[in-house]
Amino acid sequence: MIKYHKQAEKFILSQGKTAALRLYRAIEGLPLGDVQRLRGKDDPPLYRLRVGNYRIVFCVEEDNVMVLRIDSRGDVYKHI
Repeated sequence: MIKYHKQAEKFILSQGKTAALRLYRAIEGLPLGDVQRLRGKDDPPLYRLRVGNYRIVFCVEEDNVMVLRIDSRGDVYKHI
């Protein structure tokens, strides 16, 4: 099951139709894609998914994926 943090949902809705669809498809396709674990974030471990110039930060808890933050590649890591 995939859950979205308020910021992540708001970011997707602020994008154009094609970008929003691309982000949703990438999230639905997890664990496929360019996924890497973020260093220094261990409780719970955070991961990032690269979708073009966007980065999706998420964590996995049991069978749930929580999408915490979505932003451009330069800004997403500043607020974690």
